[in-house]
Amino acid sequence: MADMRAFRDAVIAWAAGDPGVGGSACELAARLPVRAVVLLEGPSDAAAVSALAARRGRDLAAEGVCVLPMGGAMSVGRFAHLLGPSGLGLRLTGLCDEAERRYYTRGLERADAARQEFFVCAADLEDELIRALGVSRVAELVRAEGDLRALRTFLHQPAQQGRTSQQQLRRFLSTKKGRKIHYGRVLVEALDDDRVPAPLDDLLTSF
Repeated sequence: MADMRAFRDAVIAWAAGDPGVGGSACELAARLPVRAVVLLEGPSDAAAVSALAARRGRDLAAEGVCVLPMGGAMSVGRFAHLLGPSGLGLRLTGLCDEAERRYYTRGLERADAARQEFFVCAADLEDELIRALGVSRVAELVRAEGDLRALRTFLHQPAQQGRTSQQQLRRFLSTKKGRKIHYGRVLVEALDDDRVPAPLDDLLTSF
């Protein structure tokens, strides 16, 4: 939905320090209307969330839910301040890596949004998806997507020796711009219904 994208873009610019778009964000939030915002670390997480929603026949934008990649977990406090109880008064939720939990906890507390629920991946979402699918299945998907040669070249690098296959695949997904975003969708679409990682499943069922 174009209007939800416009709201998301206005909020991102607002959080980046452009006060002129604050009014536009407020107007769009009321007109759509927006009822909840999913605060995510980056676009690969957004791709995975959107893919799972589509699999389940849900149109999040039509439901008034904005999926918002913040460009890093350290920005969560700024977005929570603008969008939560002290700002637009929207419901907040989100997904983060275990290592970034402290940023979400502290950022939501400082924005008086400590009661808002967010969900934590054991390492990160890619790790959760690889474990859910299994290394062999992920390798099959890499082959199907035309990246097998790139994966083989990557696995021969000295830095990859001694790492587990799961660690290697997780690192491989981050070696080319856009690859994590692409596979965020591909891996989610390949999941069996009963194998969706708990943090991702819980997030989608929370709103």
